Amino acid sequence: MDIHNDKSILRFLVKGFLLFYLFTFFPLTGSAQSLRFAYLSYDKVMHSMPEYEVAMHNIESLQKQYDEEIRRSEEDFNNKYEEFLEVQQTLAPSIRNKRQVELQDMMNRGIAFKAEAERLLQQAKEDAIKPVRQKLSAELEKFGNSEKYAFIINSDNNTLPFVNVEYGENITEIMISKLR
Repeated sequence: MDIHNDKSILRFLVKGFLLFYLFTFFPLTGSAQSLRFAYLSYDKVMHSMPEYEVAMHNIESLQKQYDEEIRRSEEDFNNKYEEFLEVQQTLAPSIRNKRQVELQDMMNRGIAFKAEAERLLQQAKEDAIKPVRQKLSAELEKFGNSEKYAFIINSDNNTLPFVNVEYGENITEIMISKLR
């Protein structure tokens, strides 16, 4: 099973339960007349932030470094393999076996490096985005408190198919302008 997919499903279920709870029980408390909420495209706002652009530029630079190292490693392997193919018939069996083991080891290290590079890039992306998310969350909290919203909903991924504009306000553009 894919852990990331399981987390997404869990987040979706929690959001759905929260929304169901809020829309079901808040009206029963008599505060439905004053209940105001906001919604936004979290991704659209985050992607518009200068800090996000810097983080993505740094990730792209790191990606290029890893790609270059992978390319260099593959070229080294290919050169050694071609060299081996040219002389394999003339080598003593023990030397041929030794070189085959070296080539296999070189190939395994290349595969392991690719996997590690992918993992490190994913971690670097998460680390680079974390402060951007923290800043956006802090700004949303400040804005939500100052505007007296009961809550702010992320409308990405079609999680908010309908909004009654008498109660909810789209703050995507407001937050983009605040965070630029």
